[in-house]
Amino acid sequence: MWKTIIHPRFGDTDALRHINNVPLARWFEEARNVIFEMADVGAEINPETFPLIMAHTDYDFVSEMLFGHEIEVRSGISRIGTKSFTVYQEAWQRGALRAKGHAIIVHYDFKRRESTPLSGSLREKLSAHLVTENAAS
Repeated sequence: MWKTIIHPRFGDTDALRHINNVPLARWFEEARNVIFEMADVGAEINPETFPLIMAHTDYDFVSEMLFGHEIEVRSGISRIGTKSFTVYQEAWQRGALRAKGHAIIVHYDFKRRESTPLSGSLREKLSAHLVTENAAS
């Protein structure tokens, strides 16, 4: 699993000092930026050649997260299919699992508007990060 440290902002909280449900999606997205490196996307994002599209995300809140303590997002690949893969992610705070979720990402050809098989090199890079869910728990 790769790890990304997040420092919650005051605006990420609600009136009870709990982290609101909205920032989790942004934090998990930030932690998935590593995948762009694996897919050799490069610095320029060109809609004609960009190879990935998000198909699904879900999040489960396990316990409350609070302002004033960093969040460690742990990410790994839980499934590699023919044309898509699943990223499994966990948010940890103060040594406890606080939230977990999935993102299904499809290898996609925007010109043809269809999914395409994962390349061998991307499959190899993703395989280096294979995890079983709740492995970090």
